[in-house]
Amino acid sequence: MIRRDLVDAMVAHARRDHPDEACGVIAGPEGSERPERLIEMANAERSPTFYRFDSGEQLRVWREMDASDEEPVVIYHSHTATEAYPSRTDVSYASEPNAHYVLVSTRDPEDHELRSYRIVDGVVTEEPVEVVESYMFAHTGADEVPDCR
Repeated sequence: MIRRDLVDAMVAHARRDHPDEACGVIAGPEGSERPERLIEMANAERSPTFYRFDSGEQLRVWREMDASDEEPVVIYHSHTATEAYPSRTDVSYASEPNAHYVLVSTRDPEDHELRSYRIVDGVVTEEPVEVVESYMFAHTGADEVPDCR
């Protein structure tokens, strides 16, 4: 489950960096699996076919998350000319077994494709993406605050 504003921010980042791949992290409270804070990162490769976090920036961001009792809930990047499916390189670099790896394809200028995966020990498992307006009432399926009169 992920808030619409976070999805919109990932897609906007991917569109802005196109034709190069965009990348970043969405941090959340440790142990919660709830993405809360999007952190855009620079693609050190500046490439349309590959991404890599700058090691200095990654160290700083991971230290910030540690200091705030956060963890990387989502690690995202874009594919600019292919579907939103992890490449062999993506799989080989996946080092956060608890993270959701979200890919955004920007190959279609009018639309985007967004998919999420778990990548553990080289095994890729696609998972459904549920986009919600708010986490507050997401578990009830309600779109609005319940009437408690």
